[in-house]
Amino acid sequence: MKTTYEELLNSFIENSLREDIADGDHTSLACIPDSAQGKARLLVKEQGLIAGVSIAKAVFNKASEKISVEVYLPDSSPIKPGDIILDVTGNTRAILQTERLVLNIMQRMSGIATKTRQYVNRLEGLKAKVLDTRKTTPGMRFLEKEAVRIGGGYNHRMGLYDMIMLKDNHIDFAGGIKKAIEKTRNYMQINNLDLKVEIEARNFKEIEEILKTGGIDRIMLDNFTVKDTNLAVEMISGQFETESSGGISLDNIRAYAECGVDYISVGDLTHHINSLDLSLKAVK
Repeated sequence: MKTTYEELLNSFIENSLREDIADGDHTSLACIPDSAQGKARLLVKEQGLIAGVSIAKAVFNKASEKISVEVYLPDSSPIKPGDIILDVTGNTRAILQTERLVLNIMQRMSGIATKTRQYVNRLEGLKAKVLDTRKTTPGMRFLEKEAVRIGGGYNHRMGLYDMIMLKDNHIDFAGGIKKAIEKTRNYMQINNLDLKVEIEARNFKEIEEILKTGGIDRIMLDNFTVKDTNLAVEMISGQFETESSGGISLDNIRAYAECGVDYISVGDLTHHINSLDLSLKAVK
């Protein structure tokens, strides 16, 4: 049975709070009365795109059902220093206990959404879609991939279960391209699975063999130069979807897209991230 998004989020929040609080937030317990009520404001300190607002609300509400959150800038809003994202009002201890978790989540998600939007903007007017990868933080993949969507990108796949991806190691261990594809089709038939099948091509010879064998949905052109990508797209000629991967940056993504590929996967979206600077300050 697949885990739902709500179950993933609830488990993530519970585990994260347990990790931070353990047997008690002794700082708050020492100086803040249990009955104390307060208000805090989430402020922007860096330009970008906000993400994780809905997650922040869930974290606050998990800490205390009596906390109220007023949102001024929802997910995907462009932000600049001095902007107010939200106000949170309620039990002061609960606000203090959730402060760092909320900031950690939102700063990372906002950094991912901001970077994704930069890549998406480079492809304006072209058909290629920006995809993320599985280069994510363990336990936070569903949040990081949500941030990619907020930034205007698309999710390649959530995990190993929702798409078949025949990469170089699978092909080599299976005994070659033809055997890997045939075994995959047989496996899906036996198990009554209807999954998209993508296969990696490392050179033109492998593309030729893939085209001859068939039985797949998408060809990933791994670490092809722009010049070779142009030739590969012409060679595939619309028979299957195409995806560029490997060595993609802001500087060259448009050149790859102009080759006519359908998708471009970018590990950089979630792998090398500068978290956006935010702060949660008490309102006196």
